[in-house]
Amino acid sequence: MADTTATAAGLGARLDRLPLSRFHRRLVLALAGMILFEWVETYAFAFVAPALRAEWGLSLSGVALIAGIGQLGAFAGGVLGGYLADRLGRRRTMLGFVGVYCAATLLCVVVQAPWQLMLTRCAAHVGAQGMAVVAIVVLTEFVPATARGRLQTYKVAVGSLGIPIAAWAGYFLVPQWSWGWRLVFGLGLLGVVFAWLIRRWLPESPRWLVARGKPEQAEEVVRSIERQCGVRPDGEQAARPAAPPARAVTSPAPPAPTATDAPSRPRVAELLRVPNRRRFLTVSVMWVAGLLAYSAFNTWTPTLLSENGLELSDTLLLSAVLATAAPLGALLALPLIDRWDRRATQLVLGTLTAATLLLFGLVRDTAAVLVLGCGVSLLFQMAVPFLQVYSAEIFPTRVRALGSGTANALSRIFNFAAPMLVAALFTGLGYTAVFAFLAALSIVGGVVAVAFGPRTTGVSLDAGESSERPLTARESTHS
Repeated sequence: MADTTATAAGLGARLDRLPLSRFHRRLVLALAGMILFEWVETYAFAFVAPALRAEWGLSLSGVALIAGIGQLGAFAGGVLGGYLADRLGRRRTMLGFVGVYCAATLLCVVVQAPWQLMLTRCAAHVGAQGMAVVAIVVLTEFVPATARGRLQTYKVAVGSLGIPIAAWAGYFLVPQWSWGWRLVFGLGLLGVVFAWLIRRWLPESPRWLVARGKPEQAEEVVRSIERQCGVRPDGEQAARPAAPPARAVTSPAPPAPTATDAPSRPRVAELLRVPNRRRFLTVSVMWVAGLLAYSAFNTWTPTLLSENGLELSDTLLLSAVLATAAPLGALLALPLIDRWDRRATQLVLGTLTAATLLLFGLVRDTAAVLVLGCGVSLLFQMAVPFLQVYSAEIFPTRVRALGSGTANALSRIFNFAAPMLVAALFTGLGYTAVFAFLAALSIVGGVVAVAFGPRTTGVSLDAGESSERPLTARESTHS
């Protein structure tokens, strides 16, 4: 077991020292493209819901039920995706969930009744969430520590283009034809192109291979990646000039062997034991509060604006403009994510988001709604890459996908009830109360992260896996 720990630390150090290269760019492109069309499918319902209400005579509670069932599917996909990724491997699990997503998306296009849409949306969310959970972990495990946040942000920025694509497709297609909403759902099928790229470009994670007792295969994968990066397997630069290397992260001496080094089956119960319990509870609260606020805003804003007096075409146009701000928000995170403490940044972004949401709920003027809505979209999207990378890097390799995926999945359980809660708040207390509720949720994650979460910015994934708090690069040199 000591040899396994030393091997993992050695391979991790080699991956951290690699220059960013064609291998990393391909990885980001394949994952980001797949996530883009997953987001198209996920957010399409928000922009076709007003049309479905008219065509099928759905009530607000009916819309909430369809949205809520989808969240149950996302819960199942998150837990199952995390478990299978730690049990069977990152690559195999990713490809399996991509297949589920593509098949279910096709069925969404041809449904004929609300109950059919509920089932197909549930299946699509199973595939989409399982795929998304593994994508976060894959990028975290392959990318050097000093660039983890930056490349995760690029993935989120490209993926979040799916929101304006779904929004503008809803604006141009839904009002034109009675079946226009089917075309909007069908856009998600274009993700099959990037599914093929994932199959071609994504190797199995060396960190996972070592954790499962396969160091020879892990060594082979790392050597292949080093060659693609222009680095000799012995760590020296190849004769052909390569890109400037990323700033190296010093790896600590291997920790004492523990039971988690054994290649046994990962279990959810491990997340509730030291040293994982505090990490798991912290990121679970962050996911639950953050995703509930984010999802409710994106899902309900078109419908609530419509109920508040705007015409369908105006609502779709306004929602499309708000959605267009989302990718810009992710790009705004780039200068900060690998430089600032992720916990403190979450708190600052949450506070700004809460203030903007309160103002959004108070105004009625279309121009003010547009400006404040864009601000909310920007801030929400800035926070997404911080949360994604933090929730993956906080766990040891053995349960990284399971911990991150389960924490993410728990937020989906709360999201199952959230649409009904939003509908009840709107019916009982009015439009402003909904956004006051979302504002309160927005600040919770940052408070919990600062109070209970460990620092992870610039820290090697292999540092202090057996301890309650991961070591920083500076601390690891003195351990």
